Amino acid sequence: MRNAHRGRGFGRTGGWQQADLPDPSDVPDWFAGRLPSEWFTGPPVIEIDRDEIVVIGELAIPQPEKTPETDDADTPVEEVPRATKEGAVARFRESTRPARMQIANEAQHRYRRNVAWGVSVDGERIMFTHLAVPVMTRLRQPERKVLDTLVDAGVARSRADALAWTVKLAGQHAEAWLEELREAMRKVDDLRSEGPQGL
Repeated sequence: MRNAHRGRGFGRTGGWQQADLPDPSDVPDWFAGRLPSEWFTGPPVIEIDRDEIVVIGELAIPQPEKTPETDDADTPVEEVPRATKEGAVARFRESTRPARMQIANEAQHRYRRNVAWGVSVDGERIMFTHLAVPVMTRLRQPERKVLDTLVDAGVARSRADALAWTVKLAGQHAEAWLEELREAMRKVDDLRSEGPQGL
């Protein structure tokens, strides 16, 4: 996913949409202090919205052993086998499960959001579990026809899948504009918090 954020989620942090939720602005700091330092190669990527906190850390992958034949500077570096990467992901997922559940429970109590976990391996993101939140909407016939076309063409299994697919596609093509919009909303929230109280 391009342009991931560390700690600055795309939900509003103080406006009307999150008035009843704890401020998540210190989520990265909390996880920095709470996560074991040996889990990831660096600070995890934290993504936040009104429903969920997603924590994605980069795993250290065992490198192929060097031999006298491959120790030459001119010899291309051998890629880590896919099975090695899959084994590292499986090992991390199983060995950290109890601790991740405990940390998730603590974060959910503090921020009233679910916590989802994932890892990144050589740029590939693997999610363990994350929410699929139902969103109700009303569509007129032209919009319904778009969804039905995607279903009829086999791109999606249902209207719900088709809607999720179109939202994902729109997000990919409008990410820069969406980020500008999120930043503008954050500035509005900051100005509102600096204004006269009790209005």
